[in-house]
Amino acid sequence: MTSLGQRLPRLAEALGRSGDISIVAIGSSSTFGEGASPGNGYVDKLATALAGRFPGRKINMHNAGVNGDEAPNEAARFKKEVISLNPSLVIWQVGTNAAWKDYFLDDVGAAIIRGIDHLSEAKADLVLMNPQYAPALLQKDETPTAATQEMLRIIETIAAEHDVALFRRFEIMRYWHIKRGIPINQMISNFDGNWLHQNDWSYNCIAQALCDGLAEAAVPD
Repeated sequence: MTSLGQRLPRLAEALGRSGDISIVAIGSSSTFGEGASPGNGYVDKLATALAGRFPGRKINMHNAGVNGDEAPNEAARFKKEVISLNPSLVIWQVGTNAAWKDYFLDDVGAAIIRGIDHLSEAKADLVLMNPQYAPALLQKDETPTAATQEMLRIIETIAAEHDVALFRRFEIMRYWHIKRGIPINQMISNFDGNWLHQNDWSYNCIAQALCDGLAEAAVPD
């Protein structure tokens, strides 16, 4: 379930040579770490997990998460906040706010494609991260809302058509809840009454799962 579906050759190359490795995480509140205590968002925990997986390597994690952001504005931030850092890997968490607020889903898809085009300049691998499994994105029977389902489909289709790696956060968290019986309040914070943002526990678990996926996808040929 943690498989990204694509190799990450540029990350593999960076891991195979000396020198620092730059990774940029861009997205909205999940990337920013909303709902977590300080230092316990997924980006912070991923940095720790990667340091343990690749000891002796200096991996610089850059957090470009902005609360409430979505793909059109994120793609516009790429040149200044992503490409300028010369990353080997970009992790783009995308689609949550559009699914939650049910707005302009096709515009989000078009912006993701623009972002993929922008990243061709950076010569960086890209991993798309889809939305979280959270009550704010679900119906009462815990199935995805129509907007969430469509956003998941758009991201999946773009990843497949453009040969981009995809981290299926929604499916992973749904598995935890449905198959493993993890209660929603163990995964999702309700500090703001929205039942949208992850908490320390699930951010850490997502970071560990993503670390596994990255390590598998970055194995040299």
